[in-house]
Amino acid sequence: MPKKTSESQPLIYQLKVSLKRLRPPIWRRVQVPSTMTLGKLHKIIQLVMGWYDCHLHEFEIHGQSYGQPDPDFGFEDMLSERNVRLERFVTREKFKFSYVYDMGDCWEHEILVEKVLPVDPEVRYPCCIKGKRACPPEDCGGVWGYAEFLEAIQDPENPEHSSMLEWIGGSFDPEEFSLEEANQQLKRIR
Repeated sequence: MPKKTSESQPLIYQLKVSLKRLRPPIWRRVQVPSTMTLGKLHKIIQLVMGWYDCHLHEFEIHGQSYGQPDPDFGFEDMLSERNVRLERFVTREKFKFSYVYDMGDCWEHEILVEKVLPVDPEVRYPCCIKGKRACPPEDCGGVWGYAEFLEAIQDPENPEHSSMLEWIGGSFDPEEFSLEEANQQLKRIR
């Protein structure tokens, strides 16, 4: 792993963020500074995956939950994500941790540290460098609901076909992913 040269020159972590239990796989590859907090990483995942950040979430690292603690929702053991930097626990390439978005639909993501890189002064971080397939729509019912949704929109004979297309706004291409749009969204991150 490259050594951090100074506080002003963080390392760059190349992360692969993959939705679990879906075939074909849905994933994004992003590069972020090692000094980034989990709170900002949450925002990045939301933007590059295509989520709307309207549900609860949590990171799990070494058996500890990080997110937005809220005892009213049973999250009294959760630690705040606001000031926890990636470099605190990422010790090497191939390090993995998890991120769950929407506790009802339970969208589980695996985050893999693929590479640890020096900063490229020509690159604006964070950035998305690759991805595959569209993110499932919010509130579609998790992995099983998404499978049913895809089945309904792809089969005009399915009794749910019209209502699902109306619900999604007319069309949905599960293969679509726009790298340009993902990076445009990331410009909102400061």
